[in-house]
Amino acid sequence: MHQEGRTAPGLPRLLDAVLSVGMDLELRGTLQHIVDSAVELTGARYGALGVLDAERTGVTDLYTAGLDAEARERIGPLPDGHSGLLGALVREPRPLLVPRIRTDVRSVGFPEGHPEMESFVGVPVRVDAQVFGNLYLTDKPGGAPFGTDDLSLLRVLAAQAGIAIGNARLYETARLREHWIEGAAAVTTALLHGGTNEDALMTVAEKARTLSGAAAGIILQPTEDDGMEIVAAATGPGDDAADFLGTSIEPGSPVLEQLLGGEPVFVDDSATDDRMTTVVRSRFGPSMLLPLQSGGRLIGTLALPRRPGGAPYTGVERLLASQFASQAALAMVLAGGREARERLAVFEDRDRIARDLHDLVVQRLFATEMMLESTRRRAANGAASVPGMDELLGRAVDELDSTIQEVRTAIFALQQPPADAPTTVRGKVLRETAGAAALLGFAPSVHFEGAVDTLVPEPVAKQLVAALRGALAAAHRRAQVTSVHVRVDAKAQLPDGRDGVRLTVADDGVGEGGQRETVLTWQAPLR
Repeated sequence: MHQEGRTAPGLPRLLDAVLSVGMDLELRGTLQHIVDSAVELTGARYGALGVLDAERTGVTDLYTAGLDAEARERIGPLPDGHSGLLGALVREPRPLLVPRIRTDVRSVGFPEGHPEMESFVGVPVRVDAQVFGNLYLTDKPGGAPFGTDDLSLLRVLAAQAGIAIGNARLYETARLREHWIEGAAAVTTALLHGGTNEDALMTVAEKARTLSGAAAGIILQPTEDDGMEIVAAATGPGDDAADFLGTSIEPGSPVLEQLLGGEPVFVDDSATDDRMTTVVRSRFGPSMLLPLQSGGRLIGTLALPRRPGGAPYTGVERLLASQFASQAALAMVLAGGREARERLAVFEDRDRIARDLHDLVVQRLFATEMMLESTRRRAANGAASVPGMDELLGRAVDELDSTIQEVRTAIFALQQPPADAPTTVRGKVLRETAGAAALLGFAPSVHFEGAVDTLVPEPVAKQLVAALRGALAAAHRRAQVTSVHVRVDAKAQLPDGRDGVRLTVADDGVGEGGQRETVLTWQAPLR
């Protein structure tokens, strides 16, 4: 009867506490509710819930009650659970009652700024039969030590807390999984929608960084010497992606060997892990390096480093990030295949147009030119030639020859890759004139003499392109321009007798002096 009389008053408070700890589905909110409910249930002055690390050897996080922000600041770094009464409960996870903390042999005292505490009670909190953390209470009202009744109430609360934590973790895992699935779907949609390879890499890096809460999302790709190099980086505020680009992992690195084997690499601290060899490792803490594979071949690596001192990646985060990397790699391959098919279609279409121009247009123009040339010769040899006929036919032949040159130039332009920067002198000249066409409203005519790509060296080609760009800009500034003629002659003879290249740009615009034709000439030796 006496026992019933002592426990009965605590039952309503216990029921209230049990109900309150399961009200919040968010894990951090649940943990704080547990501490607050334990303090309210027992009347303790201070309470704490220490969350254990993955190895269950220390405390990684501490939720407190009874301490305001100023008190926590005075205490400084919170206990890590490696020593003292907290360490004893970590090493031996079973209920612990201590009437006076200072007289217990396991106590190591209080750090400067820590409030004085007398009595202590602690119980482990288990989730799915594994210790998740420990619940601690100190200083019962009136200075009395905690008793077995307090311990019994606390054990019941800890059991219910384990269930609530399990539910919160399931909810958090489901929500996290949903976010990663949505992220993977968004990346796949973005990659298949279009864009360049660089855009695809940045899309994967940025989305992975956001989902994982990492300081940076980094993509590495294999190099010719069997190493890996950072080719894309998405960073948060305070970091510059350019700092990472070009950083490489040398061949033979332990990390690289593991990635080549298709295994992800998980690092607790990049700055101190011997497997990490990059020069930027000191800037990061916990990190994941996930292989991007296609058909058993490593096409890249997704690295997700967090800030120094950041929370380690949980098992769920590692699993979801690995699944995201697999999905992203597949999407990148599909996007690359789509881009290749589109480029092939463009090439095929350009080949068809170029073939039609050559087979139908150029040959007919050439045949017409031959007919006119033959007519001119007969007219010149005939007795009754029409006055001016020879000059007229000559001009017609010249115009046809000019047209043939322009069509051949168009055929060459169609053979250039549509998205690649030209590497030949012809290609660079054509790129400049094509760009000027958008401003002029018409395409300048372009003629090449001699083996321009073979004879003109790269330094001279750069000067030639710069001169052409300036001449086209000057033509655009003149009024009433209706035609621009560009001529590049790689067989030119310079005044000093040396072989050279000569650029001539002529237009029919009205200049400052009122003249209707302006001719700009630039030339340089080939050697």
